[in-house]
Amino acid sequence: MTIRLKVLSIIEQCNPEWSSVPLEGYKFYEELSNLVDTTLVTHERNKPALEKRHPNAKIVYIFESPIIKRYYKLAERLSTIKNKTIWPLYNTLIYPIYAEFDRLVYQKFKDAIARGEYDIVHAITPMMPRYPVKAIKACQNTPFVIGPVNGGVPFPSGFQKVARKEFSYFNFLRAVGRFIIPGYRTTYEQADRILAGSSYTLNSIDDLFEIEGDRMELFYENGVNNFSPELKIRDALANAKNIARVNLLFVGRLVPYKGADMVIEAVSKLDPALLEKITLTIVGDGSERQVLEEQVDRLNLQDRVRFTGWVAQEETSSYYKNSDIFCFPSVREFGGAVVLEAMANGLPCIVVDNGGIGEYVTEATGFKINPLSREFVVRELKKHIEQLAQNPVMRQNMSLKAIERAKEFTWDVKAQKIVDIYHQLLENSPSVAKANNR
Repeated sequence: MTIRLKVLSIIEQCNPEWSSVPLEGYKFYEELSNLVDTTLVTHERNKPALEKRHPNAKIVYIFESPIIKRYYKLAERLSTIKNKTIWPLYNTLIYPIYAEFDRLVYQKFKDAIARGEYDIVHAITPMMPRYPVKAIKACQNTPFVIGPVNGGVPFPSGFQKVARKEFSYFNFLRAVGRFIIPGYRTTYEQADRILAGSSYTLNSIDDLFEIEGDRMELFYENGVNNFSPELKIRDALANAKNIARVNLLFVGRLVPYKGADMVIEAVSKLDPALLEKITLTIVGDGSERQVLEEQVDRLNLQDRVRFTGWVAQEETSSYYKNSDIFCFPSVREFGGAVVLEAMANGLPCIVVDNGGIGEYVTEATGFKINPLSREFVVRELKKHIEQLAQNPVMRQNMSLKAIERAKEFTWDVKAQKIVDIYHQLLENSPSVAKANNR
């Protein structure tokens, strides 16, 4: 009988009912729990959702003090202007909330870690690569893993106007935090394995800490499960001379850097005969929605573009299945889970090559645009939409390749890779080597 590894999974953001990082944290927990004996430690805010799905699991909830709860409301107010969140400021102001969680986790588990009750300690969220993990102090004989961490991707030089809309002048706070947050350097200098969620983050951490040997590796943060039950195989020969209706799709928050405005403008520039056969569906909501709706009205695209508003995570699959091309020209994307979801549903993807999404998409599965300027991206979007709309055979080939590519990112595959890393670390652990020599 194989003995399952005992793993302490520190996942502060872990919630199956939320999106983005909390959902990613949950997916890692869910899949790893199938392969190892997991003790999850997470924040109390996740308790209702987790207890619905895992009523009997080994989960330890860390509760906030009353003063921290009041502080959180203050931090939210201070980092919001006209219903827009200033993310660099918000992430800085909420650090004390994480710091309390981090301290309480250490106090609760330091003795158990020191006694060797866990084979591995793995901190998965937060995913921002600028938070320390105090539990590493207790990992003298226990391998410690952090990540995948991801973030810090800069705005392209040709998009400084967008950068200002996203309050990029607060980005200096990231660098300040690295030098003043206790334990930050220790976490990365002593971690047995650092998983970096993008090439940019991997290189940034390496530059900061000069990581030696094989302590760091590229490990994309996002995964996918929701594959289309039917492959998007179309009758290419029948449509080769007669272009059928083509449905474009954008999924994401409606904020400046996501680039929905560039998709709308690119559609407006299509030849009228082709435009008659194009529809664009924009799934999502955010501070730019009214601006985007006004843009659609100004360009007389009311019959070609529709907005769905916010849609629950589990409902987005129907939009992928009813679309033909995924357009996501986000100029600064860390993970970009929507691109993997689109690929899993057989959609060729047109993306901007800056951050994680440019690493998902290959020449066989779509197009990557160099973010030289807004005008250049719009021009390239138009060109690639035309190529795909007018060439059903190309769409079919890219559709099949996209599905195959997405299979490399399924959550079960990712979890198995992490467990393989656990075993590698244990094989090379001095304490294991000592035990084997007894």
